[in-house]
Amino acid sequence: MSGSSARLQAIDAVTRYRPVSEPLSFSETSASELFGASVFSLAVMRNRLPKPVYQSVLATVESGSALDPGIADVVATAMKDWAIEKGATHYAHVFYPLTGSTAEKHDSFLTPDGQGGAIAEFAGKTLIQGEPDASSFPNGGIRATFEARGYTAWDVTSPAYLLENPNGRTLCIPTAFVSWTGEALDKKTPLLRSTQALDRQARRILRVFGHDEITRVVSFAGAEQEYFLIDRHFFFSRPDLVAAGRTLFGAPPPKGQEFDDHYFGAIPERVLAFMMESERELFKLGIPVKTRHNEVAPAQYELAPVFEPANIATDHQQMTMVTLRRVAEKYGMACLLHEKPFAGVNGSGKHVNFSIGNSTQGNLLDPGDTPHANARFLLFCAAVIRAVHKHAGLLRAVVASAGNDHRLGANEAPPAILSIFLGEQLTDVFAQIARDGDATSSTARGRLQIGVDTLPELPKDAGDRNRTSPFAFTGNRFEFRAVGAGQSIAGPMVAINTIVAESLDYIANQLEAAVASDPIELHAAVQKVLQDIIAAHGAVIFNGDGYSEAWHAEAAERGLPILRTSVDALPVLASDEVISLFETYGVLSKRETLSRMEVYLEQYCLTVGVEARTSIEMARTIVLPAAIRYQGELAAVCANLDVLGDEPDTDLLDRVTGLVKRLQAGIRALEQALAGGSGETTLAHAEHCCNEILPAMVAVRETADELEGVVADDLWPLATYQEMLFIK
Repeated sequence: MSGSSARLQAIDAVTRYRPVSEPLSFSETSASELFGASVFSLAVMRNRLPKPVYQSVLATVESGSALDPGIADVVATAMKDWAIEKGATHYAHVFYPLTGSTAEKHDSFLTPDGQGGAIAEFAGKTLIQGEPDASSFPNGGIRATFEARGYTAWDVTSPAYLLENPNGRTLCIPTAFVSWTGEALDKKTPLLRSTQALDRQARRILRVFGHDEITRVVSFAGAEQEYFLIDRHFFFSRPDLVAAGRTLFGAPPPKGQEFDDHYFGAIPERVLAFMMESERELFKLGIPVKTRHNEVAPAQYELAPVFEPANIATDHQQMTMVTLRRVAEKYGMACLLHEKPFAGVNGSGKHVNFSIGNSTQGNLLDPGDTPHANARFLLFCAAVIRAVHKHAGLLRAVVASAGNDHRLGANEAPPAILSIFLGEQLTDVFAQIARDGDATSSTARGRLQIGVDTLPELPKDAGDRNRTSPFAFTGNRFEFRAVGAGQSIAGPMVAINTIVAESLDYIANQLEAAVASDPIELHAAVQKVLQDIIAAHGAVIFNGDGYSEAWHAEAAERGLPILRTSVDALPVLASDEVISLFETYGVLSKRETLSRMEVYLEQYCLTVGVEARTSIEMARTIVLPAAIRYQGELAAVCANLDVLGDEPDTDLLDRVTGLVKRLQAGIRALEQALAGGSGETTLAHAEHCCNEILPAMVAVRETADELEGVVADDLWPLATYQEMLFIK
């Protein structure tokens, strides 16, 4: 089958698509009854565990107290019985290695009884600890290849759940993953450590304010997931999508997103059916998905959950990505989570909404109606401002990837410059503090007059929002918008937790010293700390257009780091400041931090290498043959006209011939770039990938995309942007 006929058959298959799944029935079980049905939740434990055992587990979950290993057998038995009653035959320790994906090792509950039968067993020691092979996961030099031992450790704070399959169910137990030496090989372990650090420092601030009853302070996260959906026939007809997750070739379609008609538009029926089933599956897993809508780019959509503690939100995010991909297959679609699967239209992010709080003091980033008088809020907000300014390079590094480099700085994404948007109200409050040492007023919320008698007045926020800011205050939380769609949110949350803990530590030291010498001077001490922070770190506050070229120049004048690529950003992890930060708060050792830099640089190189080899293969075996065939047809037409005595117009032939030659030269240049310059270090290799291989890939793509606009449509072999993005 020729490439062009494969493309045409794919189009035909898409237009003939009929759903293969039976319509879902919500009449038998309501959404509220479905929620958490596949989760071994606290409610399930309360009904199945002896009261003292349940109270012990609850104390670990809610207050962070040490897990009592003596209760493990009782919990394991109850967990096994619950899972088997629901059809489970296996259990799996689920963990999150430095690949950023989800890993799981399945084992059967059944053990031979020696008499020709089998019994179901699941001991406490099996629940608490597993032993997957650690040598085959990236570790950045922490473990040699021949050193294979690694351990998974039960994370009791994240509930176990059931993974459903048409042929059975598996009990999944969220775990941390560490080496034989106890060093973190995963995303969860440093996240749990950073949560502890944040809790300790936040409690100090609350105690200064006279709070005696303080429950565990945690960070909360709500990650908005953007994604693309295209038909699987198109997906499998594109080797670049299969191998790299993004299109390495593709000319812009005549119509893109310029009409803004896709954003919040009516959701196509097939897509809506997919969304409904995805939500149903996520509800069963206890994932509080709330919002669904069309995003800006054609074929792009978004799902957003309600806030949860960051550790649980991170696990749920991983489960969400798996679920979206799995359910999309049932509806004949492929779910693309790459940050930039299509050039020229919006890419996909994962906006992480961040707040801090607990059950006794509530949301510590809630300004209330009079933020100027809310000293506690102002201190926690100032801690975030200081943290982002002081550690902007680290925040850029934790969202660095080959995929996200294509998105950051484009027209739908925040720039690769870390700044904070506060809005008019808070900017004014902090300006008063910087100028006068105190704030005496806040811009009040207003009422919005629409001018239609039948419509009610609407409450109006005290300030507008800013979609161009990478770190924006949005009412009672900050939104970190630079995280990529396919990334785990664990790394960003580890960084945010730790840098905010460091700032809270700094503030607590100032306030504790002031109160120790004169307890009645707390207000003055608070004002001085706030004034000092704004004076030293106010440069990070920017409420303007982050997309403008002028902002890049202004950011440089302000001294803000501009780290445009992953190769610029990832070496920040090896800086003395970052190593000291993580070591001081017990989040990562120096070896663990450096290992992450090594892993992420290696992943960058591997990603670019796969893309380059795929580009060469597609250019040589798909694009070039199509162009040569068209060149041959044009040459034959011109020769025939010449024989007939007509003067042929060779302009088109000359253009195609020139493009073919340029494509061949570009392929050779890319092959040469790929073959050389690996460097003595991973960083040197990454620099070669960034500075030599990627530009060579761009050159090949530009020629191929120009050919797409010239070669006869019936000869063009690749599914086009117009087809993939608009044919549902």
